[in-house]
Amino acid sequence: MNARDIEIFRSVMVSGTASKTAALLGISQSAVSQSLRKLETSADLCLFERIRGRLVPTREAQILLNDIERHFIGMQAIEHRVRSLKSGGADRLTAAVYPALGFSFLPHVVASFRHRFPETYISLQIMSSKDVHAHVTSGQADFGLMADEMSLAGLEHSLFYRTQCVVVMRKDHPLNNKQVIALADLQDMDFIALNAEDSSRIRLDALLQNANVVPRRIIETPYSQTVCELARQGVGIGVANPVTAIGYADSGLVIKRAAFDVEFRAILLFRTDKLFSESSKQFLKFMRIQMSEVQTQIDELLGAIPGKSSGRKSR
Repeated sequence: MNARDIEIFRSVMVSGTASKTAALLGISQSAVSQSLRKLETSADLCLFERIRGRLVPTREAQILLNDIERHFIGMQAIEHRVRSLKSGGADRLTAAVYPALGFSFLPHVVASFRHRFPETYISLQIMSSKDVHAHVTSGQADFGLMADEMSLAGLEHSLFYRTQCVVVMRKDHPLNNKQVIALADLQDMDFIALNAEDSSRIRLDALLQNANVVPRRIIETPYSQTVCELARQGVGIGVANPVTAIGYADSGLVIKRAAFDVEFRAILLFRTDKLFSESSKQFLKFMRIQMSEVQTQIDELLGAIPGKSSGRKSR
């Protein structure tokens, strides 16, 4: 097997046809077919069934593709590092962050950090928790922040923060006259839900089921940002991450304390075989300072509840 044959095989698997591969790689369709047959011969495997002129991948082809994709991710990580070193020099850091912290929280951290360390080049990549995990695993990011629904096997990790949910709505919502929202208040309410696989959604669903409370779920979305914006637009009521919701407090969103315990958690992760740079260590200090300030803002916004602690938990 040679690298060119593997590249052509991968292109066929991704694009779906030999003709598309030929156009993408600038070669003839016959050259694609010859390369695939050469790869099958050298591997002694049937990788494609030829059915009415179409290439249908076999199970062996799918398994081989998974291994090849891991190889290409590694190559992409190397190329990414070379480009970053060219553009930013050695004093740099790359953070992969899920949206709940990436769109408002991290920009504040970057601003403070840049004021103290203006010479450090920062690459802030905002992506899903799944992609955060992949970027840290492949070495494309120095560290990552993600939600707690992903497996942490093979990675160093710690709890960056955990905080209780808030309930969000527009000012004209019928529940706006209540200081604290109970589970029972959600009965039959138009409800903006997080996706079913979200760990906070799972915790909330368990509480609702035990309390026999059934909100009217009208929209489902993966991000607290969308929950907040939809609630601000008057679409319904939702449960959101307060670190996200605090950014909407000045734009018409009403944020209420919840009488029920549903946590949002953020996990800090990094590779065990990768040295943590001094820049990354300093950046993490700024992240923790900023999170402490945000939690104080959340407590002040929600107000103290007589006979009850603020419920703030972070570390």
